[in-house]
Amino acid sequence: MRAGPLVEIKKLSMTFHSPAGEIKALGNISLEIMEGEFVSIVGPSGCGKSTLLNMVAGLIKPASGEICINNKTVQGPTSLVGYMPQSDRLFEWRTIWKNVLLGLEVQKKVDKHSRGYAEELLTKYGLYEFRNSYPSQLSGGMRQRVALIRTLAINPELLLLDEAFSALDYQTRLVVADEVKQIISRENKTAVLVTHDIAEAISMAERVVVLTKRPGMIKNIHHIALTCSEKTPIKCREALEFKDYFNKIWKELDVHV
Repeated sequence: MRAGPLVEIKKLSMTFHSPAGEIKALGNISLEIMEGEFVSIVGPSGCGKSTLLNMVAGLIKPASGEICINNKTVQGPTSLVGYMPQSDRLFEWRTIWKNVLLGLEVQKKVDKHSRGYAEELLTKYGLYEFRNSYPSQLSGGMRQRVALIRTLAINPELLLLDEAFSALDYQTRLVVADEVKQIISRENKTAVLVTHDIAEAISMAERVVVLTKRPGMIKNIHHIALTCSEKTPIKCREALEFKDYFNKIWKELDVHV
């Protein structure tokens, strides 16, 4: 493990220009994320959660401030980061195997070693027998697992999940969130999840960052400590402390006003 944080977000601000004038999306965000940590970010709609994730991914340049990953300043898209958006974004005309290799193809990193790692991930997480199938032949949960394996295949330092389970029905969402958290833990990856679901945020993360209304600023950071038999999202929801964290964060979001 490294001595310092894997991710450093320093005094980050973002302003968008519109016909009505300037819109300040984020203001003075500073946050450190340690290697192997799972952090959730919640906040009211429109507070800049996804904008923050896009800046960490190098897709948007901040108006001010700096983001460093592994001591390198983020100046654009980087192979250090793997991104999982709201939908699985699988190409229906490509087989599961070809979909998994897509990120490697884009980065021109398809070789014997990377193909072997991708094959190992498919085998380890129960999808190898479906490698020649097409996305339409898989369930929503299996498709999301394929999307995660495609992201892991490029072997990123950091995983960003932007409402990654929101397209699934509630029951499937619980199961898939459980599977994804376990895969991320086994692969020892650092992850940041943006979600509107408070229960999801608490059950998956070591820390939950609460943002204010726009312009989004850090209102509070909750260090999650749950007493449960297994540290899985489903089991974490059964912990006695779970409802206390939920009620605190719910009140901080002001969504009930």
